Amino acid sequence: LHQTVTAGDGFIQIDEQRITYLSERSPEECRWGDLGVDLVMECTGIFTDADAARRHIAAGAAKVLVSAPSRGADATIVYGVNEDVLTGDMTVVSNASCTTNCLAPVARILHESCGILQGFMTTVHAYTGDQNLIDGDHKDPYRARAAAINMVPSTTGAARAVGLVLPDLAGKLDGVAIRVPTPNVSAVDLVFQPRDVMDADALNAVFVAASKAADNGVFEVTDRPLVSSDFNHNPASSILHLDQTRVMPDGMTRVLAWYDNEWGFSNRMLDTAGAILQT
Repeated sequence: LHQTVTAGDGFIQIDEQRITYLSERSPEECRWGDLGVDLVMECTGIFTDADAARRHIAAGAAKVLVSAPSRGADATIVYGVNEDVLTGDMTVVSNASCTTNCLAPVARILHESCGILQGFMTTVHAYTGDQNLIDGDHKDPYRARAAAINMVPSTTGAARAVGLVLPDLAGKLDGVAIRVPTPNVSAVDLVFQPRDVMDADALNAVFVAASKAADNGVFEVTDRPLVSSDFNHNPASSILHLDQTRVMPDGMTRVLAWYDNEWGFSNRMLDTAGAILQT
């Protein structure tokens, strides 16, 4: 920053702008009503289900956006795919997961072009704070192992959650995760059976056209020989790697998309928040 930053009791000040901060263990202790807060971004990873998130509303907030899948939420939104379902009476909204935000734009393009009969996704995912850095105790014995030196099989509901965003695909997608020893940037590897078989060139042409039609920064394509670190700080939800598209003789198709699981998702939180506040 090129400004003067100071801190005091309950505030941070950048030049003349004073920003109030709170440090409370319970949502009810946050003074959202006194502060005139319209929307709380629930990013603790603790108050994710809708009933818990509504504790922020009890503290005076008008609405809550959960940065994770949220059981009982009024809607699950992947910005750029289904934000048009938002209505003004929705008080708790889920922004889904970073992986669902990568998969859903790709799945929509595929389903609208060639149709998805069924598919299976593997996310090759950077390790996260829910894993141990050294072998130790954890409720999940896989995540108990040292994150920075192992490839760790794990679970994910990201593929099934696409059905909440694209109802036509409900029950047609499933998936798993492999946590790998990189600190950021992940990839979605989707294998699916299409309704109408398209060769790789035709399918890639559809992706290129979709990337040009999208003006919201959500979906991009690349044909360059890039690796994971090249996508660090990319704000898109999904970057389709064109030269990784494969089509088998029987029509089985595979596509690969990259995503910065931190920065890209954070950008979508802002986009979804803006969409909520406009309803």
